[in-house]
Amino acid sequence: MEYKKQRMRELIATLSEASKAYYQENREIISNYEYDKLYDELVALEKETGVVLSQSPTVSVGYEALDELPKERHETPMLSLDKTKNVEDLKEFLGGQKALMSWKLDGLTIVLTYQGGELVKAVTRGNGEVGEVITPNARMFTNIPVRIAYQEELILRGEAVISYSDFEKINQEIEDVDAKYKNPRNLCSGSVRQLNNEITARRRVRFYAFSLVKADHVEFQNSREKQFEWLQSQGFEVVEHHMVTRETVEEQVAYFAEKIKTYDLPSDGLVLLYDDIAYGESLGRTAKFPRDSYAFKWADEIRETHLLQIEWSPSRTGLINPVAIFEPVELEGTTVSRASVHNLSIMKGLKLGIGDVIRVYKANMIIPQIEENLTQSGNVEIPAVCPVCGGKTRVNDANGIETLVCTNPDCQAKKIKSFTLFVSRDAMNIDGLSEATLEKFIAKGYIRELADIFRLKDYQEEIRQMEGFGEKSCENLLLSIEKARNTTLPRLLYSLGIPGIGVANAKMLCKAFQYDLNRMRTAEAEEYTQVDGIGEVLAGAIVEYFHDETKKKELSDLMSELTLEKTELPQERPVFDGMNFVVTGSVTRFKNRNELKAYIEERGGKVTGSVTSKTDYLINNDTTSGSSKNKKAKELNVPILSEEDFLKLADRGTDKIGEENERRKISAEGEN
Repeated sequence: MEYKKQRMRELIATLSEASKAYYQENREIISNYEYDKLYDELVALEKETGVVLSQSPTVSVGYEALDELPKERHETPMLSLDKTKNVEDLKEFLGGQKALMSWKLDGLTIVLTYQGGELVKAVTRGNGEVGEVITPNARMFTNIPVRIAYQEELILRGEAVISYSDFEKINQEIEDVDAKYKNPRNLCSGSVRQLNNEITARRRVRFYAFSLVKADHVEFQNSREKQFEWLQSQGFEVVEHHMVTRETVEEQVAYFAEKIKTYDLPSDGLVLLYDDIAYGESLGRTAKFPRDSYAFKWADEIRETHLLQIEWSPSRTGLINPVAIFEPVELEGTTVSRASVHNLSIMKGLKLGIGDVIRVYKANMIIPQIEENLTQSGNVEIPAVCPVCGGKTRVNDANGIETLVCTNPDCQAKKIKSFTLFVSRDAMNIDGLSEATLEKFIAKGYIRELADIFRLKDYQEEIRQMEGFGEKSCENLLLSIEKARNTTLPRLLYSLGIPGIGVANAKMLCKAFQYDLNRMRTAEAEEYTQVDGIGEVLAGAIVEYFHDETKKKELSDLMSELTLEKTELPQERPVFDGMNFVVTGSVTRFKNRNELKAYIEERGGKVTGSVTSKTDYLINNDTTSGSSKNKKAKELNVPILSEEDFLKLADRGTDKIGEENERRKISAEGEN
């Protein structure tokens, strides 16, 4: 009995971690096949022992919603559906009843509420009990009615999805192979839960209704089909559905199975819902599932192949993950040759060995996974050293799940963030080097220090052979790297990742040291503290960086690969020298606020986030608004300028502006 309880604890830990990754982080750490197998084992053990442990996924649904968006509790819990891959189970479920068979769309479930004909609220499924409020984003869905004829309260549920064709268009605009989105579901989830609904609008999210929760005083003749028809009359698109009976269900499954080959919306199965509303509601629900509906999941296309090797892939967290490399096979229309094994426990459970005959499939027809190992030789050796840095490895065991980690704190794989900053847009601006791509190159030993990025051409043949790369993407990457060789000192300084040095500070320091890198490398802290905004702590961090022997060598190596653009030093004092600006509201004369900020900084000014006594000007095209920044500016006698006024100010010259500022400050002191 105790052994069985211990096994249940292990299963709950594994399943809970997998649910967290899937629902909260939009990633998969074990396959659907493996999840279902472990879940069924847990259900069997709970039935056998009569014990259901705390946190068991058999009595909890989904995972906790994130904190970035407001949370709200659903009026009616949103349960998962019991599921099968066997058509005979559907026949048994139907009995003598009629039911609607529809697509089980693979996106993000949303609850919409309308009052007085207006969309007033949209909430994600979340954990089934509590979801996230995404109302502004829902209004950006391409096919959602924001106003309907029905004036009473309407609550309905549906799936937000992004079509495969729109998904491909979005990915085509992304040059970096590893920055491309993995599948429509992940892209949709991220799009729906954006804090900026402008991004949602660009992603072409669509909504398909699949359940009516509340619509009082409407006659539906006790039929779910009539509910669907009524929702369509109100302007909603509903999931494609067909009425079935026990006699016709197999034929309809075959119809959907054929159609999914060319269907443009992501689907991971079908749903059966009793047409008789009263009958379905009378059945109630279990702790986890409603009894009026049933899900049918597609059987996976499975191929046999041979395991060629296990590739060990280090990550920024220190984990070294096993990846199975096998003889290429065709799955769901594409050729695959590798699949993540996730961790040592899964690898050991599969008893993987080189040369083994394995069965592989694509989870949800997207992610390659190993279903089972037919040979089970178990001859894979666990590496004693990290493949990137050569440091010692260690096997960690947490809740019965074994992982391999690198123990070297200075492992290059753990410093991925510094490389990511180096290639970012405001730094060296190298397209095609996403964090994931950098991780791969570091893992293969192509990159050990920053200068190595400019030597990637030495590995161009190997890069062309890497999964996801080809002639064109490799060529684009190398062209982007060559272009980045010619850069500016502010970009270089920011790219080094010196603690406390952002884009603005980098520009300011370069001006203060007259764009002389050698002078900056040899300066002492006292010289840095003379620069406006640089205190003792920040000055100490800069000096420490430039005096560190390892950093000095890395910077020297890097400079041998770069050419710094010469900057003409201004002969006169910049027009906004020493002035502080705050920018708020929308802009019309500049592309965006960042462009306006750059304009100010190029002329010696500084842009801050809040209005204080040190602020010289607030720029806001709505000069008469009652915004908090406007109010604060008026309290402190800080002039509020429109863009037109600001540009006129820029034309007046340094001395003229300085005189005006001095008079204004004297006047303000007199009033006080």
